[in-house]
Amino acid sequence: MKTFICDVKTDLKNFTDARYPQGSFMLSRLLCEKAVKVNGKRVDGIVELFPGDEVVYYTSVRQEAMPSHTCVYEDVNIFVADKFQGVNSEALETELKERGDFRLVHRIDRNTAGLLFFAKCDEAEKELLDAFRERRIEKKYLALCKNAFKEKSRKMRAYLKKDAENSNVVVTDSPAKGASEIETDYEVLEERGDVALVSVTIHTGKTHQIRAHMAHIGCPVLGDEKYGDKDLNAEYGARRQRLVSKSLTMHISGGLLSYLDGKAFVSSQLPDGLNR
Repeated sequence: MKTFICDVKTDLKNFTDARYPQGSFMLSRLLCEKAVKVNGKRVDGIVELFPGDEVVYYTSVRQEAMPSHTCVYEDVNIFVADKFQGVNSEALETELKERGDFRLVHRIDRNTAGLLFFAKCDEAEKELLDAFRERRIEKKYLALCKNAFKEKSRKMRAYLKKDAENSNVVVTDSPAKGASEIETDYEVLEERGDVALVSVTIHTGKTHQIRAHMAHIGCPVLGDEKYGDKDLNAEYGARRQRLVSKSLTMHISGGLLSYLDGKAFVSSQLPDGLNR
C-alpha cells in the first residue's frame, strides 16, 4: 500500500504518472479491482484531484517492488539513472526522494527509455543545469526509425514551435514566429528492411525534438503515436516509441563536478525489438 497527498489540481492518471511509477504501470488493473481510494472512497475510473486529497494505492509487495530504473552511477554529488520505458521522469524523482535529496535536472519523455541525471546538492544542481543550458553535455540517442533515409548521415537544422492547443510541436525548415532553432544529427547504423537503427545526437534539447524532427524528414520513430507512421506502427504492433537516451558525456572543467569531465555514461538498453 502506498499513500500520497495531492498538491495541485489534476486528475488521477496524471497524478499517478507523476508520483508513483509502479502504480502507473498498472493503473487500469488497480481501477478494475477497485484498489485505489481517494479520500477514503474506492474509485474505479479517472477522477479529478485537488490539493489536499489523499490517494491510496493498494498495490502488493510484488507490485511495489517492480523496478523503474537501474543505477548507472552514483556518488555524493550526482545520481545517473537508466529509466525504463513507461516511467515518468518526475515520478522517478519522487521515488528517489524517499531515500534522499535527489533533484531532477532534465527530463525525457515517459515512453523514452534511458539516462537521466539527478543532483544531490545545490552546487551539483547548479553546475548540471548550467551544463545542459550551455550545451556542455553531449546527448546521444538510439532509435528505430522508418527506413526512408535519402542520406546515411546528416547534420540537420530546422525550427520547432510548440502547439499547446494540440499538445505537440511543429517543425519547419524556415523560421517562424515563436519557433526555436533546433540542431539534430543522425547516422544510420543498420538497415532492417522498412526500419533502420539510427544514432541521433541532439545539440538542442527542445520538447519532442527527435520525434518531430525525424518525422519531418519522413523517417519517424517506430511506435510514435503522435508523430509516427500509423501503418508502420500497426505492422510492428508498436504502441510506444522505440527511442533510448543512450549516452550522456560530461564536458565540465572547473567546479565541483570537474572530476567528471570527459566521462561518458551509457545506458544498457536498446530500442524495443532489438533486446527483447
